[in-house]
Amino acid sequence: MVNLSVSLAGVELKNPVIPASGTFGYGREFAELYDLNLLGSFSFKGTTASPRFGNEQPRIAEAPAGMLNAVGLQNPGIDAVIAKEIPNMEKIFRGPLIANVGGFSLDEYAENCRKLDACPQVGILEVNISCPNVHAGGKNFGCDPNAAAEVTKAVKAVTKKPVFMKLTPNVTDIAEIARACADAGADGICLINTLLGMRIDLRTRQPILANRTGGLSGPAVFPVAVRMVWDVYEAVKLPIIGCGGVSSAEDVAEMMLAGATAVEVGAANLRNPYACKQIVENLPGVCDALGVDRITELTGGAHR
Repeated sequence: MVNLSVSLAGVELKNPVIPASGTFGYGREFAELYDLNLLGSFSFKGTTASPRFGNEQPRIAEAPAGMLNAVGLQNPGIDAVIAKEIPNMEKIFRGPLIANVGGFSLDEYAENCRKLDACPQVGILEVNISCPNVHAGGKNFGCDPNAAAEVTKAVKAVTKKPVFMKLTPNVTDIAEIARACADAGADGICLINTLLGMRIDLRTRQPILANRTGGLSGPAVFPVAVRMVWDVYEAVKLPIIGCGGVSSAEDVAEMMLAGATAVEVGAANLRNPYACKQIVENLPGVCDALGVDRITELTGGAHR
């Protein structure tokens, strides 16, 4: 029997399959369809200090081989998540949760992570540095290595939990950002977040999204994600969670061969709510076909 277990900075998962933040909510709807305990973990909805109602509608648009979203980090705020959502998630999932943390200032990132540090159900903090820095003219933290390092240091100072920095692909050199996070003490890297894109309605001659631009996800971004995971694996000696367009067990294997230790599944959950369940069920067969007894043998295999 194939051993599917993996370790992320000391956090043990039964397999490498993780539903990505923003596509799985807090798990309640999916728990009505299947037992979530077959998953490695799941990354719950991105959390900010204050409640956010998100961007104006429309904020979803179709795209060839994917979708655009400009949801805008809609969430009830950190205190409500800790008081209500995390206890509910503990009822439907017994493994370690991944908390996706947003912020618009260093203080907000640090305060959110300090509060989550006290939650035993949370195993990993996934820090989303694709958020705009309100104190630096709105430029995303993840677009500048110095800003990325500052967030990493601020978060690491307030938590003992493993910190995985989630990187934006909308940069010139993803490896440079990853190295900055690693040098600042990150325990791991998660990549990629969505690619910036837009659609225009031919009838109205206006952008379809009220926000004008949105994040592209889905199969269209998978080759970009694989390339960036490869680059970061070459650049840093940290565990990587690969994300971006993963839709099948074969995609998981490919992402791991590029360097990922675990893999997040995003837009596929919106198209098929059983996507992660089916991927987990199909992984042993893929491993058998590749001749591996432990799935960890795949990580970085294409580099050797």
